[in-house]
Amino acid sequence: MNGRNGILWDGRIACLKYVNNKIMLKSEEIKALFAQFENASAEIEGVECWSARELQKLLGYALWQNFEKVLVKAKNSCDNVGEEIRNHFIDVNKMVEIGSGAQKQIKDLLLTRYACYLVAQNGDSQKSQIAFAQSYFAVQTRRAEIIEQRILETERVVARAKLRETEKHLSGVLYERGVDDKGFAAQLKVERRLKAEEKKVLKK
Repeated sequence: MNGRNGILWDGRIACLKYVNNKIMLKSEEIKALFAQFENASAEIEGVECWSARELQKLLGYALWQNFEKVLVKAKNSCDNVGEEIRNHFIDVNKMVEIGSGAQKQIKDLLLTRYACYLVAQNGDSQKSQIAFAQSYFAVQTRRAEIIEQRILETERVVARAKLRETEKHLSGVLYERGVDDKGFAAQLKVERRLKAEEKKVLKK
């Protein structure tokens, strides 16, 4: 399957390389990178995220100052598509060892999966780690979208089932009161129209 920037991948991420052969990653390297990216993730309040400081190392950036430039570009990309930057790039502080048991506070960011995807897209594509990350986060982001879509579809099915059960129960009650099918249909139509009008009023 052809991907972004000529990257090829098969299955989850079984093969990754540039068609022009500038970047080649062996299967063993891909498995190692995959494990590193998976292990670096954390779940905070139900949201999967990565530390920017950790991602800096995973993407092959030696200096934080250089990586900060990529973060700025990624934030701009986030803003350009109408997403709230603060929902995907969360400012935090962390303590690091500086020797002799002493610690120093440094600034960090918590990045959502989507933020990591934008970082990878704005990174140095000549780095093999960036090439891998572009595919990794694209696949992971798409997987989350599919899961969300399936959850919504399941909720719709459950809602329709509940509606049918309610209508069936209401039909039985009305039948006991002498209301025929035509009367029930008319009553149901009125109730649905009233519910629709109620939703419109609540949205205002």
